[in-house]
Amino acid sequence: MDVVNEALQFEEETSSFKSTNERIIASKKAKELILALNERYKKTKDAKLMDIMKRLTAIKKKAEKRIKAKIVI
Repeated sequence: MDVVNEALQFEEETSSFKSTNERIIASKKAKELILALNERYKKTKDAKLMDIMKRLTAIKKKAEKRIKAKIVI
């Protein structure tokens, strides 16, 4: 699946994080998508990619805010 489509789908699916496990999984997935989009952004400098990365970062921060332990990947 294309990284952009996968990121948009992830953005739509994550509305609330019920458990700590869901928060951790969402945080890891968001980081993975942000890094993949960043690699594409470096090549194309498309402003839409930057907007998607900003929204994913907000989701990631929201998920990590509620996690008591620090995530190390």
